[in-house]
Amino acid sequence: MKKISISDYKVESNVKISDLKSFEDFDASKKELEKELEDTREKLGDLQDTMYAHGKYAVLVCLQGMDTAGKDSLIREVFKDFNARGVVVHSFKVPTELEKKHDFLWRHYIALPARGKFGVFNRTHYENVLVTRVHPEYILGENLPDVNSVSDIDKEFWDKRFEQINAFEKTIAQSGTIIYKFFLNLSKEEQKNRLLRRLNKPNKNWKFSPGDLKERKLWDTYMDCYQEILNRTSYPHAPWYAIPADDKPTARYIVASILLKELQKYKDIQEPELDEDVKARIQEFKEQLGKE
Repeated sequence: MKKISISDYKVESNVKISDLKSFEDFDASKKELEKELEDTREKLGDLQDTMYAHGKYAVLVCLQGMDTAGKDSLIREVFKDFNARGVVVHSFKVPTELEKKHDFLWRHYIALPARGKFGVFNRTHYENVLVTRVHPEYILGENLPDVNSVSDIDKEFWDKRFEQINAFEKTIAQSGTIIYKFFLNLSKEEQKNRLLRRLNKPNKNWKFSPGDLKERKLWDTYMDCYQEILNRTSYPHAPWYAIPADDKPTARYIVASILLKELQKYKDIQEPELDEDVKARIQEFKEQLGKE
């Protein structure tokens, strides 16, 4: 089985979506990939325990991708061995009335993980330069002072949003949040196959929405937006990784491996030393408990 090279997926210069791989072959069986993922996620779970005790970093994992890209199952499989208190998942849907009364980043700020914990954003703050870019009429629902019609939503408006997102990520990174952003790069053909499976399996029908087909017709527009997102917002403190997503087990293994390898670079993440007085009295405490 081939080893993962993080540089194959990390966005460090301008990319074209059409040049990115949607399928990766590690020359491994599904069983081998699942075993590698199992080993990796166990190590991630142990690392999170240490991070909790260390208490100086939080980890924010951002997942973006077209419908059926496998975000939900990836979260389930990658974080399966975490202490339930150590990871919090937020799935951002259409903003509520309360959320629309605040700036567009407010609901993401209040969902950020505390130090010592992992937070997973299933769909993220990037929806604000993605779905709203494809459907600018959605912006009108935010009731912004300088936006009275779609014609007011110009290039300057989007440039400002990108600046605000970059500033948001820089601020939280400087405060101890380690950010990893994953774009699950699904091919249009594979999305068709997954939508058909939803329709052909009665127990999966509930996942299908006619809106999926409407959004599918806007595929090229979405890809243009994703390309701009990757090129304008990937920085060392908040990098993007373009993950081939046509095969779910492979995508899960790549994401888990990147998280583990990158977090292991933080050599200062260590369990705190026991107080010297307590350490010197460990035998005494053992004996005390033994006499009960």
